[in-house]
Amino acid sequence: MMERKKHRGVYLLPNMITTMSLFFGFLAMVWAMQGQYETAAVSLLLAALMDGLDGKVARLTNTSSEFGVQYDSLADLAAFGIAPAVLLWQWQLQQFGRAGIAAAFFYTACGALRLARFNISAAATGKRFFIGLPIPAGACTVACFIFFVGRLSDAVAEAAPYAAFALAIALGLVMVSSVRYFSFKEYDFLRAHPVRSMLVFFALLALVIAAPGIMGFLLCAVYIGGGLLYTFVVLPQRNRRLLRALAPQDD
Repeated sequence: MMERKKHRGVYLLPNMITTMSLFFGFLAMVWAMQGQYETAAVSLLLAALMDGLDGKVARLTNTSSEFGVQYDSLADLAAFGIAPAVLLWQWQLQQFGRAGIAAAFFYTACGALRLARFNISAAATGKRFFIGLPIPAGACTVACFIFFVGRLSDAVAEAAPYAAFALAIALGLVMVSSVRYFSFKEYDFLRAHPVRSMLVFFALLALVIAAPGIMGFLLCAVYIGGGLLYTFVVLPQRNRRLLRALAPQDD
């Protein structure tokens, strides 16, 4: 019996979701230029949500394609590489003149390099970790940082331009680094501890609902810091223990 051919319209679904991600990234730039910074930040978060959905929809409907992969990468560059840089420039970095332009461009360039490296190495690396901070996570960090600063006192918020400058440089560096970040594509721990996982999820959800502006940025900071800790502390210790365990076998 011949397999029923899928309707060509099905292939439009994941690409339409990718287009929505691109659209929200475009809106973020428009709203940033209009001075609506928190609205632009919300648009970036919506773009990240759409970006997380398109791949899952493509896999669930078995409509993955090379065209979709390339289109998604181009959309990501616009929505998560250019839009956050424009937002940071309009919001704070323009106070630094040419140095601010350099910092914003550095973020965009590192995001482009991150995407290019991911495209050529995705098949060779495992699914458990990303190498370098994913570019959507960088954009979400920028968006959450804007909400975070808006909830601080005026005295502390005066340092926001310098913090935004440092954030653009730091995010660019971790995106092109070899730091490992958990991809959430494998759920062995969640399956092994479903009750604990649900409790942790409910607790985090309650905290985000109670203080979204603060908790959103703190969660992003924990994710970034967790990757640095795992790469530079946990992995070296694990490797040293493995070498000590293998040493008697070499004698």
